[in-house]
Amino acid sequence: MLGCVGVSKVRVAVTAGLVAMVASLVCTTEADARRNKPRRAPAKVAKAAPYSPPYAAMVVDANTGRTLHAVNENALRHPASVTKVMTLYLLFEQLQRGRLKLDSELKISRRAASMAPSKLGLRPGSTIAVEDAIKALITRSANDIACAIGENLAGSEEAFAARMTRKARSLGMTRTVFRNASGLPNPDQVTTARDLTILARAVQEKFPRYYRYFQTRVFEYAGQRIGNHNRLLGRVEGVDGIKTGFTNASGFNLMTSARQDGRHVVAIVLGGRSGASRDNIMAGLIRTNMARAATSGRSSVFASLQQDDDDDDAPVAVRTQLASVGDVETTGSLPTRAVEAPRPPAAPVAVLPPQKPLQPGQKIEARLPFAPAVPMPPSAGDAEAAAARAPVSAPVRTASLVPTPPVKATPAAKQAETVTRPIAVTPWVIQLAAEGDEGRAKSVLDDAKAASGRALARAAPFTEKISRGGTTLYRARFSGFAEADKAQEACRTLKSRGFACFATRS
Repeated sequence: MLGCVGVSKVRVAVTAGLVAMVASLVCTTEADARRNKPRRAPAKVAKAAPYSPPYAAMVVDANTGRTLHAVNENALRHPASVTKVMTLYLLFEQLQRGRLKLDSELKISRRAASMAPSKLGLRPGSTIAVEDAIKALITRSANDIACAIGENLAGSEEAFAARMTRKARSLGMTRTVFRNASGLPNPDQVTTARDLTILARAVQEKFPRYYRYFQTRVFEYAGQRIGNHNRLLGRVEGVDGIKTGFTNASGFNLMTSARQDGRHVVAIVLGGRSGASRDNIMAGLIRTNMARAATSGRSSVFASLQQDDDDDDAPVAVRTQLASVGDVETTGSLPTRAVEAPRPPAAPVAVLPPQKPLQPGQKIEARLPFAPAVPMPPSAGDAEAAAARAPVSAPVRTASLVPTPPVKATPAAKQAETVTRPIAVTPWVIQLAAEGDEGRAKSVLDDAKAASGRALARAAPFTEKISRGGTTLYRARFSGFAEADKAQEACRTLKSRGFACFATRS
């Protein structure tokens, strides 16, 4: 009996030992498998491509018609809400002809009320006075009001867009096609920087009385205070208008006019990567080119054109009255109220090869990209409404961007010159300006850095103090270039953004 019990205990112990051994082997095998299992590489997160809409720019001396700056000026671009300048041009025509008054009421249709923001938000069946409609387009860039203007003047927005295109042709805007009155996204609605400089000059030249509305800073309507999207008004000396614009496909656009000491320039920037970048580029273009503009001259965009004065340009409501009322302007000649007196011939300018005009019904062979590479701010219409609600940033700096070229000094002059550098610099640098005040020199560097994108991402801004013959200047420079071609490439980018610069050895 005791023997049986002993044997049984021995069997239990042996069995338990075998189970423990097998379990140990299994655990060891699993652990080894986990250690030897190949690790998965961490998933790569795709980086969104930087937002880079197609860029174009142009600056024209309005006194002489001379081109002062041009980049991609004949390339097709989407105008976005800069479109509304042409909408207002046609509205101003009706005011000037007496067919509408500033207190005339425009009716809001169901279609107009349904337009995407930015908008004023009026209900179908309501009305708005013409003067309030003008201010709503200039400040809020209201798409519903733009549509209403088109419908009231032409019966439908489509008919009004066709009229806009005809008017563009009559002004010499040979590559512009309009499909709506607002600038809301449409792949066939295109223009060029060159065409828009013509429009900017024409609207000022023909309608000086109504152009002043583009200077409106704040529009008060129905208990709202609506600020102007154009942040250069009051921040850059001489700027008196005129219109901003944005869609995902167009980028940030700006049409600007500026006057200083008898000089007058109009400038276009299309395809800015942000509102701030666009504004900095425009500020640089104005500062750089204003000094090059003439202080006199009377160049006219209408000098070689025949005015399109068709009766079908009248509002639908007054077309039937034309036979009895008549038209004060002379068909087939310059409008008598547009040009007060004959103007002297414009100064000779370089004439580029003519561009093949686009026709209203023509298909565009090389359609511009309609979808952005990455998500952007709210794209329903003009997204600058969001920018208008943001706090006003610091004023754009107004330091001169005209660089002082190197002076070939005599040996005696070289000995008298002292140069103070606060940092060690690379073999090649970029110089933008030489200022009598260090603060202004730093302002130039700040503006250039903000507008340059990646071109100066690794460059280091610095000022270099120069004392020569009792005069002290501060050079505005960027270090960070080991080779001449890299410095020159970055300088080319800055020039395309409106900054004067040159690459030089340090």
